[in-house]
Amino acid sequence: MKYLSPLLPFLLVWGLLLCTETFASISLINGLSQLLLFLLVVCLPTWRTGRMSYVDIGWPWGVALIGIITCYYAEGDSLRIMVISIIYILIGSRMGLGALKMWSLGIFNKEFPRYEYQKRRWKRAGKNNTALAMQIEAMLQGLANASFFAMPAFIIATNTSNPKELGLQVVILEIIGIVIWFSAFIMESVADMQKLSFLREMKRLGKKNQVCNVGLWKYSRHPNYFAEWMVWNGVIIASIPSWIMLYEKESPIVWVLLGLGLLFMSRLMYTTLVYHTGAVPSEYYSAQKRPDYKTYQKTTNRFFPGPKKS
Repeated sequence: MKYLSPLLPFLLVWGLLLCTETFASISLINGLSQLLLFLLVVCLPTWRTGRMSYVDIGWPWGVALIGIITCYYAEGDSLRIMVISIIYILIGSRMGLGALKMWSLGIFNKEFPRYEYQKRRWKRAGKNNTALAMQIEAMLQGLANASFFAMPAFIIATNTSNPKELGLQVVILEIIGIVIWFSAFIMESVADMQKLSFLREMKRLGKKNQVCNVGLWKYSRHPNYFAEWMVWNGVIIASIPSWIMLYEKESPIVWVLLGLGLLFMSRLMYTTLVYHTGAVPSEYYSAQKRPDYKTYQKTTNRFFPGPKKS
């Protein structure tokens, strides 16, 4: 049970979507598609190699798959379907193409540090069957795409109300969410490019194990993780008006649970990016590998951007 318990929240939310009148069909298509994708792209390679890094290929392309399924199967307002589908495809393909580039360079031949750190967690928790734990972790990521991460897209794309028929305040809230998403998407892309440029320059100069503290990395030790969190917060905010419109279609209990699911998604992404596979695992190894990293930790915020500390 200790191996399977992490799957429970995701199974419950997927089950909730399957039990609704509005999302049952599209959630079934998405869930089965995600499970097939992760079986082929993540589970099988993980089983053959003993490395879990293939999650970094499966998860973003699973996000893009949500956008494609939304585009083809959603039955709401056409403008909303188009916008949210494009957003999901851009979120997923940006990271997915980067992962495929890394795979082509052979970087996936070695386990990523954050997954090595996860294996250390399992051992501390008494999970000694690492092969089983890796498979469950892989399926957890697929179930996340079948449940929490699909919710905003499906809620927005099944809203049949024409934006012209809604109040100005409702439309503005959707626009605010999209603006937050776009700004964060640009910020994440810039942060990644700045780090890549820094690494190339250090390689040219023959310097190893240097701390990237240029551009956005001056203000946060993980500006890309912060931006990724804000990407999903923007999507969640944009889905709120469509969630409100669901009150007339779903039972009050289901409607409340869907709203709580949206809020929990923000919390889930934060804890993932900071503690689970994000900042904490990466810094555990960075502090050992890079001599100046502990100074960087003392002077620069971990997640939320801000001025340097004295």
